[in-house]
Amino acid sequence: MLGRLRQMLVKEFIQLLRDPKARFVLFAPALIQMMVFGYAATFEVRHVPTAVLDLDHSQESRELIARFAASPYFDIRYRLQRREEIRTLIDASDVYLAIEIHPGFAELLRKGRTAPLQVILDGTNSNTALIAYGYVSRIAETFAQDQLRDRLNRTDPGLVAVVPGVVLEPRPWFNADLLSRWFIVPGLIGSIVLLTVVQLTAFAVVRERELGTFEQIMVTPIKRSEFILGKTVPFFLVGLADTAVVATVGTLWFGVPFRGSAPLLLLGAALFLLSMLGIGLLISTSATTQQQAMVTGFFVVMPSITLSGLGTPVSSMPPALQWICEFNPLSHFLVVLRGLYLKGVGLGVLWPNMLAMALIGAALLAFTTTRLRKSLD
Repeated sequence: MLGRLRQMLVKEFIQLLRDPKARFVLFAPALIQMMVFGYAATFEVRHVPTAVLDLDHSQESRELIARFAASPYFDIRYRLQRREEIRTLIDASDVYLAIEIHPGFAELLRKGRTAPLQVILDGTNSNTALIAYGYVSRIAETFAQDQLRDRLNRTDPGLVAVVPGVVLEPRPWFNADLLSRWFIVPGLIGSIVLLTVVQLTAFAVVRERELGTFEQIMVTPIKRSEFILGKTVPFFLVGLADTAVVATVGTLWFGVPFRGSAPLLLLGAALFLLSMLGIGLLISTSATTQQQAMVTGFFVVMPSITLSGLGTPVSSMPPALQWICEFNPLSHFLVVLRGLYLKGVGLGVLWPNMLAMALIGAALLAFTTTRLRKSLD
């Protein structure tokens, strides 16, 4: 058995490494995707194109506008003179947000009354609009508190010290600065490894069929389990190497801290790769052409990433989709990655996800072996 398996492994490694283009595909796409997505994928909203319409022209209105201009979240590109200009700019997507200060804004503040501030948002991008609205609310609230404090200082300075107030002191755990990159990069590691391994493995058996070597292999004494193992081990090692490469880039280049155990990360990556190899080989044994395998892989990879919790929390999904996510290996691997990278938790916390990946991987590989037998009958 060991002799037949060794020869199968030698054949697979020669087939993988003899072609310069194949060697490039093994690691370069994963590294390029990590660099590109690491910079491009972010939940932070900065430099929102903004227009300002100041109809009050007072010191208070200019001070409020100055606070928006000083914020890194807004980029004031237009200072308007007429309300009609707001619709034109938003319709053309030249700005995502418009701030209108009505006449009498400063007079209301000086009288101690509420001064309305109108904010017009482009809701076509709901995520940007929601986050930008939060930034506007924070700036407006701070401005209102400062105005109240100044008014009290002018009228009754002693009252400032006894006015009650609530001060929020945020102390986020694991990510003190709430950097979205610290959340995104560990998720990219799992997604990129999934793309690479499934893409490579999906062509493993179907390529043998198209080249006419599949029947030659099957007439040899090699067993079906040995054939599956021979197809699995090379891509398993490639997947581990890809995981090490993208994880190193995430830690050293993007500065995402790794607080957990490296052996535990290796164990989690190994269990995840078994699941991905099972999916890839199942696609390869079911497809008749490489084109069919590529299309099938696309319909498997995209839902897996979407239902993994990479960008959208699983808890925000409908209950039916949350149940489906339990059978998605990537969703479990992302929990392991983020738990190890950011929280530094151990096996006592991550064992349910490890067990889930192990069971899914074992079931997929067993079913793949059964599928291979059926295709030979």
